[in-house]
Amino acid sequence: MNVEIPQLECSAPINTSLEPESTSQDKSQVEELKVEVEQHIESEPLVKARPLLDYSSFRNFWTSVFIRLGSVLTRRFLLAFFGGQLVSICVTSTSVAITELVNRGWSLPATQNFFLYFALFSIYTPFTIYEYGFKGWGNLILKDGWKYLILAAADVEGNYMVVLAYQYTNLLSCILLNAWAIPVCASFSWIYMKPKYHWTQLTGIMICIGGLGMLVASDHLTRSGFTTASAMLKGDLLMIAGATLYGFNNATKEFLVRRRPLYEMLGQVGMYAMIIDGIQASVLEHHKMRKASWNGGVVGLIFAFTLGLFIFYIVTPLIFRAASSVYMSLSILSSDFYGLLFGLGLYKLRPYFLYFIAFGVIILGLITYFWHSTPEEQGEVDPQKPDYVLRRENERGSVGQDLERQAE
Repeated sequence: MNVEIPQLECSAPINTSLEPESTSQDKSQVEELKVEVEQHIESEPLVKARPLLDYSSFRNFWTSVFIRLGSVLTRRFLLAFFGGQLVSICVTSTSVAITELVNRGWSLPATQNFFLYFALFSIYTPFTIYEYGFKGWGNLILKDGWKYLILAAADVEGNYMVVLAYQYTNLLSCILLNAWAIPVCASFSWIYMKPKYHWTQLTGIMICIGGLGMLVASDHLTRSGFTTASAMLKGDLLMIAGATLYGFNNATKEFLVRRRPLYEMLGQVGMYAMIIDGIQASVLEHHKMRKASWNGGVVGLIFAFTLGLFIFYIVTPLIFRAASSVYMSLSILSSDFYGLLFGLGLYKLRPYFLYFIAFGVIILGLITYFWHSTPEEQGEVDPQKPDYVLRRENERGSVGQDLERQAE
């Protein structure tokens, strides 16, 4: 018996492949997604965690400690560390210059600060105009000028109060009270950027302050920092007020330079500070300017003071980006040790052994500050020109392309 088997007819060939069908549009979307992921990975470098410590044995523990130390001593950390020591030397040189000027009867705080602000203005403001154009620079003044005006006012008055304090109190008191800028700076940094301080960072701060205490003890034992002062209380209050403005200033500058070009911040602060300081000097010190001695020694000290502060102002923003403003403030605590080195040559001071131990303790605190946390975790660094400047550049670029097309 013949049985007919029905034949199945297919209107279209059966796709036996297990891969899902994809259209050209889907493929293009996938490719775009891959490109975006790759760009994100390139723009967001991975922050490596510190190697863990091994507590299984005494030998393994110290081996892991040295491995952890190697992870701390990165290129970025070393840049921040040695930059901080350079800044500390600059602070010492300016302190010595101020002390020498006061000893010579030359005390014009606003006048001597004016040369610094003029140097910043004359170098960085023209470069800002070159980068932004006159209209872009004008928009910068109209839209963001008020921020830099406040920052410049705090900078001028902070420097004025600190320099003026040297007339009424001694060098030791100035160094000690200037440490008040550290907690002020940490507070404003938390307000601006909300960093998560690890307990090792707080430990590093305490170690650095402990080193400062040892420096104070050294000055007390050698009596090198205790000199007669006309009005200690007035000088101390001026130093505390100046240190408060310093802390606010450093944290605010860090917040700005992480988002804007360095030349913009330095040029704007220099311009507004030059105007404010010039007015203040002409009002408060115009009589003293006529009576003051302007001999070669005084001019040389003013030049040394201006050069030290100029280097300070151009290096500190780099430390803000590489580490943080708090770390920079901690680095300045070693300035008393460098003051001893200056004193050995200028004042024939006899070094006390506690100075060298205190310097080592401060260095230990600076390393402990980044023992767990990394410099990359302190805040995002993405300096960009203002939006209104970028829009204008894009408009000019599109106009140029249109002209080229028409010419073709």
